[in-house]
Amino acid sequence: MNKLKTYAPLIILFLLAVAGASYAQQTTKIAIINSQKAFETCVEGKKILGQMQDRGNKIKADIQKLDDGIRLLENKLSTGRLTMTNEALMGIQADIEKKTTERKRYEEDAARDADQFSANLVQKIRLEMVTIIENLAKERGLELVLDAIQSGVVTFSPTVDITDEVIRRYDQSKAATPPVKK
Repeated sequence: MNKLKTYAPLIILFLLAVAGASYAQQTTKIAIINSQKAFETCVEGKKILGQMQDRGNKIKADIQKLDDGIRLLENKLSTGRLTMTNEALMGIQADIEKKTTERKRYEEDAARDADQFSANLVQKIRLEMVTIIENLAKERGLELVLDAIQSGVVTFSPTVDITDEVIRRYDQSKAATPPVKK
């Protein structure tokens, strides 16, 4: 009986050590995705980036036209100072202020619309990619998938990077679905 009391704590310690060692040997399967690369490289992301660039170019052209109109009025004001009446000069000055306000509002509205447009499309792609990432994680038995851009990952092995596979599957899913008619 005394032997049992002497050996019982040792047996419990041994069992705890064995259980701890086997627990420590279990590995967590982790993967990394570069969400920015996935967005910029997939076919849909490239389309959206092109649309955003086209919108930006249109906005710049529209602002340039407004600036040209303002410059014309300013030139008319400066060349006509000596020959125009005060009422005509004040009218041109009012037109300049009106056009300047119009330009500022257009620029602010266009920037807000462009931000909303891009945020909606990026969110749509992100949600579609999450489904693909979840399915890939289930297939591979991954317990954790980190975003290299947003999670602050400092370094990782390229063997855990699933970005290219997600892009491939996302592009395949988009090629399989018929385009939505507008």
